Amino acid sequence: MTVAAVLGVGPGLGAAIAGRFAGEGFDVALMARREESITPVREEIEAGGGTALPVPTDATDPHSVVAAFERVRGELGDPEVFVYNAGAFQMGGILDLSPDKFEECFKANCAGAFYAAQQVLPAMVEAGRGTVLLTGATASLRGSARFSALAVGKFGLRALAQSMAREFGPQGIHVAHVVIDGQINTPRLREMSPDREEHTMLSPKAIAETYWQLHSQDQTAWTLELDLRPAVESF
Repeated sequence: MTVAAVLGVGPGLGAAIAGRFAGEGFDVALMARREESITPVREEIEAGGGTALPVPTDATDPHSVVAAFERVRGELGDPEVFVYNAGAFQMGGILDLSPDKFEECFKANCAGAFYAAQQVLPAMVEAGRGTVLLTGATASLRGSARFSALAVGKFGLRALAQSMAREFGPQGIHVAHVVIDGQINTPRLREMSPDREEHTMLSPKAIAETYWQLHSQDQTAWTLELDLRPAVESF
């Protein structure tokens, strides 16, 4: 069995990605800060006959990330696929944000991916194959007013993807950055906007299908970056 690790598992996109890879026979490491975010996803995968390992992980803490991947390697094996889907959002002006909150957002949106990449890349290099998929956002490309805490980290994540792809692509590792340009259809969003039509939001399952397609690409035609949005989204 091959192993996929998803860091940033919740009831929306993270769950859909984990479920998509589990459906293809992958053993899946479910990594998130809160165990209650992981439990329903694990139960659904196991109900379908798959294997899911819950691994509480704080993406902003390099020691937590190291310990988490030690457990993944010990119980499942080295991941062939790694998806970074963690993030943090704090809206506020430059003069309103505290340094601590700004740093926390940067660590969740960018540095955590660096910490995790250092854990999965050595085995991928040794195997001569692997896939690293990084979840970006509209803020990966545009720093809007009062969105600096998100945009700085997402800009950095995009840069990390480019540097990683150029360094490790020739060694057989596919790195791709996905710009999610719109709001994802999650239970929280539906609760906040109960009358919103589904076609105006990104379907988590549709995004997860794109992640699977990225992993399945032939190495003669790899995608480094793509953007996804509903047909009605302005851009």
